[in-house]
Amino acid sequence: MSDCILVTGSTGHLGEALMRTLRAAGREVRGVDLVASPWTDVVASIVDRDAVERCMAGVTAVIHTATLHKPHVETHRRQDFVDTNITGTLNLLEAAAGAGVRAFLYTSTTSTFGDALVPPDDAPAAWITEDVVPAPKNIYGVTKVAAEDLCALAHRNQGLACLVLRTSRFFPDADDNPTARDSYADANLKTTEYLYRRVDIEDVVDAHLCGLERAPAIGFGRYIISATTPLVPEDAAELRRDAAAAVSRRVAGWQAGYAQLGWRMAPSLDRVYDNARARAELGWRPRHDFAAVLARALDSGDYRSPLARVIGSKGYHSDGDGIYPLRPVR
Repeated sequence: MSDCILVTGSTGHLGEALMRTLRAAGREVRGVDLVASPWTDVVASIVDRDAVERCMAGVTAVIHTATLHKPHVETHRRQDFVDTNITGTLNLLEAAAGAGVRAFLYTSTTSTFGDALVPPDDAPAAWITEDVVPAPKNIYGVTKVAAEDLCALAHRNQGLACLVLRTSRFFPDADDNPTARDSYADANLKTTEYLYRRVDIEDVVDAHLCGLERAPAIGFGRYIISATTPLVPEDAAELRRDAAAAVSRRVAGWQAGYAQLGWRMAPSLDRVYDNARARAELGWRPRHDFAAVLARALDSGDYRSPLARVIGSKGYHSDGDGIYPLRPVR
């Protein structure tokens, strides 16, 4: 039987990136999404169990990116999050196990850590590894953690090889914090985030491809997928007091680059995501770290990778500004 990869959420940001990359590599891939696009082969909902069963025919690996995201919290009912993020994932896991799929990758989020990400004002920056216990603070985080646990259950009870990839920020849309949006140029804000909480879409795709290969041997694991930080745990206290000083010890020449671009360093960083386990266990080699992204911005005027530029911004809503909606729904 030939290898066939099912990608859920194929019209979305990561879904399109995966579909583009897999098709370009000559891989057999099937995209499923609620929304039709050049990257979607089957228009269907993962909440529909029968549709999921049909999509799974002949599939040997699954990359499950379809989800309701944090920006949907204000526009969708909590039940919608349960239906899509939990029931949809359960449908896929059970169909995958029944089909004898060799690898199941679940795209989760560092938002699962929730309140664990923000230490008290007088505490050092939080150093976030996979050992930190999640403390989700909204329905999005709760349902993503629940779906992760369903993956663990499918591995324990049905022997399905499942890896959970907790991705940090990779979308190009404007920041969800209005103060941050007003205080920094968008490229300035996002480039700084590569120090502690952002990852390029090319590296996210590479992490998933590494996961596909490693999942059968690993069985089950949770991994932080974020740019490799130049910072170390010993920097945590200074990062809260004087981020520029801490960064200056680890990255040569960044000040001149920021000055040339008219940018500023954030005065304080509250957390750092550590991707060491993903690099060690998945064999993942992310290419887009803070220094590389800054160099690209200086060279071309655009901090984004070629793939990120091609995909661009998709938004989340048809009202408001497309990202942050005007009409909350409960």
